[in-house]
Amino acid sequence: MLFTSFQYIIFLPCIVFLYWMLPQRFRLPMLLVASYAFYMSWMPIFIVLILAMTIFNYIWGNVLANAGDRKKLIFTIGIVANLVCLGYFKYANFFIDSAVGVFNLATRGDSHFVANIILPLGVSFFTFEFIHYLFEIYRGNKPLKSFVLFALFAAFFPTQIAGPIKRYQDFAAQMAEEKKINLAYFDEGLQLIIIGMAKKLLLADNLAVLVEMMAKTHYAYGSIETWVFAYAFAMQIYFDFSGYTDVARGSALLFGYHIPINFNMPYIASNISDFWRRWHISLSSWLRDYLFIPLGGSRGVGKWATDRNLMITMALGGLWHGASWSFVVWGIYHGLCLVIHRHFSMYREQSKLFQGFFQSRLYSFLSVVLTFHVVVVGWVFFRVHDIGVAFSMVKKMVLFSPLLMRQEAGQFLILKPDLPVVVPVVLIMVAILLLTNMPISYLREKGLLQRIPAPLRAVYFSILILAMVAFLPDNNAPFIYFQF
Repeated sequence: MLFTSFQYIIFLPCIVFLYWMLPQRFRLPMLLVASYAFYMSWMPIFIVLILAMTIFNYIWGNVLANAGDRKKLIFTIGIVANLVCLGYFKYANFFIDSAVGVFNLATRGDSHFVANIILPLGVSFFTFEFIHYLFEIYRGNKPLKSFVLFALFAAFFPTQIAGPIKRYQDFAAQMAEEKKINLAYFDEGLQLIIIGMAKKLLLADNLAVLVEMMAKTHYAYGSIETWVFAYAFAMQIYFDFSGYTDVARGSALLFGYHIPINFNMPYIASNISDFWRRWHISLSSWLRDYLFIPLGGSRGVGKWATDRNLMITMALGGLWHGASWSFVVWGIYHGLCLVIHRHFSMYREQSKLFQGFFQSRLYSFLSVVLTFHVVVVGWVFFRVHDIGVAFSMVKKMVLFSPLLMRQEAGQFLILKPDLPVVVPVVLIMVAILLLTNMPISYLREKGLLQRIPAPLRAVYFSILILAMVAFLPDNNAPFIYFQF
């Protein structure tokens, strides 16, 4: 069930009520059953997958903790088993299609084979949590003794589908606490849920209409329109995913659980490295701790080895997002940007010629603007899965098409006939909503929201709820990160 669905609006209060009414010893088992019910609401058969992976990793974590001299072997087997499971469900179709394509290219044939393997919801997220768990046991941390606690760590319904990716030490400590009902949980939790739903329904879903229309008719547009598409998708994916995270964190808080933030105003990042410290924080920190550092990281290795590790990490991070070469290109693009930034940073520290400029406010402003546009260009590869089309669109954006227009039937048109109506309406609506949404998001992320008088907050959130009812799109689109 979607967070924005009527079913979830009924499901969540019922589970919250049961949780706080039950005695302490029954709360976690009930929450685990509710989380499995939540997962089964999409496709019941896949409860077998999450259960099997949970049982395996629970047992394997205990085996690993007592492995002695065989610790490295046991650890490797556990990691490989999780990756094989993830690879089968997420990448089998992709690799089979790629192999068939190469075969047809080599033989000039026209073979067709489709495996039709269904991708289970959330498999990327809870697999990464299992891998994190085995890594930490291998590094000397103690495994969880309670199966219920371990199972709930992976299955906790607010985070099971699209994260944030949790760390088991922090979450286990919260599960072990004896929780008492606190009105502050509901005050902050409900505010997060309302803001998250507003981001999704008011901003992301309405932008999705424009993005989808332009993606289907990309060939008809020139540079200006292509930039509008890229800007619109940049905002759509941010409000979609950060909206999901807000609802997830708010839902968890109703039970007294604090889930770490996943976004920290990423579009004001001063450089590409700063962007990845602000965007999808739980994933970027996971990639750093369990991929980049094990590869060798940046300490004690040469600069080219560091560049290699960055490129491998980001390429695999791109592939994690989806079984498509466009995601790999997106990851490589960000890896290349990180390498360029790293070398530029070393030059900037050593250079004395432009130190005054590098320390100026103008440089800081230009850095933010440049970083945002570098990210926006990358989003084209993320959204457009045909690599050839994506490169063509980026070429339009970077080189500019003649007169920033397209030609149709001998006449130059700045925009496609239906865009003059859609673009102003969507952009004006987004501008108005940004002016109301962004300050509140900023205050919340800085911990200042609670200082606003309660009556003003009540008025603001009431307006948001009314706006969601008034501007709700015809189609309630799934969250973008559900597909990963």
